[in-house]
Amino acid sequence: MAKRIEFSVTGGPDVLNYVDFTPREPAEHEVLVANKAIGINYIDTYVRSGLYPPPSLPSGLGTEAAGVVEKVGAGVTHIHVGDRVVYAQSALGAYSEYHCVPADKVAKLPNAISFEQAAASFLKGLTVYYLLHMTYKVRPGETIVFHAAAGGVGRIACQWAKALGIKLIATVGSAEKAEQAKRDGAWAVINYRTENIAERVVALTNGEKVNVVYDSVGKSTWLASLDCLKPHGLMISFGNSSGAVTGVDLGILNQKGGLFVTRPSLGNYITTKQLLQHAANELFSMIASGAISVNVPSEQQFPLKDAVRAHKTLESRATSGSCLLIP
Repeated sequence: MAKRIEFSVTGGPDVLNYVDFTPREPAEHEVLVANKAIGINYIDTYVRSGLYPPPSLPSGLGTEAAGVVEKVGAGVTHIHVGDRVVYAQSALGAYSEYHCVPADKVAKLPNAISFEQAAASFLKGLTVYYLLHMTYKVRPGETIVFHAAAGGVGRIACQWAKALGIKLIATVGSAEKAEQAKRDGAWAVINYRTENIAERVVALTNGEKVNVVYDSVGKSTWLASLDCLKPHGLMISFGNSSGAVTGVDLGILNQKGGLFVTRPSLGNYITTKQLLQHAANELFSMIASGAISVNVPSEQQFPLKDAVRAHKTLESRATSGSCLLIP
């Protein structure tokens, strides 16, 4: 028997249960991974709460982990037993000691990257990769706005942007997080609890505003984000940590300068195993070179059995950067 986290009803963190289960054999084109470190992502709270309902109940949770391949299903030729791997687009169930994953969603992990680094950075790093390189290809010297810049995605974005020569204006919710964003390479920082975001962006850009805003916050920053954009600018809404953006009158995009809005996701951009490994290699190169640091403090690493406490901590906004579950 092995252990995993599952839930039978949607709701708050307390619906998560630590249970016994028997890992299944990998199906055709799948691999069975013995997880060594598991990534906790804010989207997991959406699934648990029912905002993004799971396909069925009871359900596992989580889509990201790093570990060692235990078994290989029929038809898998590019991944082998014993390979160090990482994945971030599995079916729900990564909060587990063992998990079956489509082989095309698995990337090989170089020895220079630890399981903890990989699980802490893979989904978030791939997200930053597609946001900066694919949804909108940011140019060196360009100024951008990135919300929630002290979170897991935001911290990687600050560091990656600095490495690319991009001027990232970070928004954060406290003085401590402002200092963190500066250490991570933000060009400028806005504390949205004490400053007006749009007014500060106008001042920082000498009235020009920016071509693109990256917004994972959602409801509470929607209008401020639009007010940061130049005419014909692009609002990239890729998360809902403050609640979903609903009931939008499209006329507001016209009123504020003929703006564009997109709601992307990783699955819409990283669509093949070749793209996955290429994006992974770009991320691993950044980490190995020291341009991106993803070391997770001990207080943000939780035993697998403590998933309830991990989710409560995450939703309290008390964390900075990534959190992990350790089987």
